[in-house]
Amino acid sequence: MLSSSQKFSPEIRYYLFMAKTLEKHKNKKLSKRVLLVEDDVDVNDAFSILLAKGGYEVLGAYNGKEALEKIPSFNPEVILLDLLMPIMDGNEFLRTYNNDDHIPIIVFSSLDSRTEVETALQLGATRYMLKAWATPEELFRVINDAV
Repeated sequence: MLSSSQKFSPEIRYYLFMAKTLEKHKNKKLSKRVLLVEDDVDVNDAFSILLAKGGYEVLGAYNGKEALEKIPSFNPEVILLDLLMPIMDGNEFLRTYNNDDHIPIIVFSSLDSRTEVETALQLGATRYMLKAWATPEELFRVINDAV
């Protein structure tokens, strides 16, 4: 997990700070299971902490292939999906995943071109959020609205 000696970018430090202050916003309903698919270890850790502080049960995956392997046993209620990842990227995950359970898939990416957004939505993403503009409260709202 995270050690206090690790150095993080300002963006990651912001989300870690927000995680400390969001305990009061913890989801009072039963914990929603979120599969976080993000290849950057620091970003995956930071958002896992943030979501856990918000009352979600979080499982991390570091590429689309690993996410496909974890879905059956974790049974997520929502998937947060990055697009740029090794082994299997987010668009390939969307092409491959047979979403018979109609799990909402929120693309959570730094890619902001219209083409990227349209492609992800056409491939089955429920929603598209830009990491750079997403506040923790907005992320919680989008997850809660999706489930």
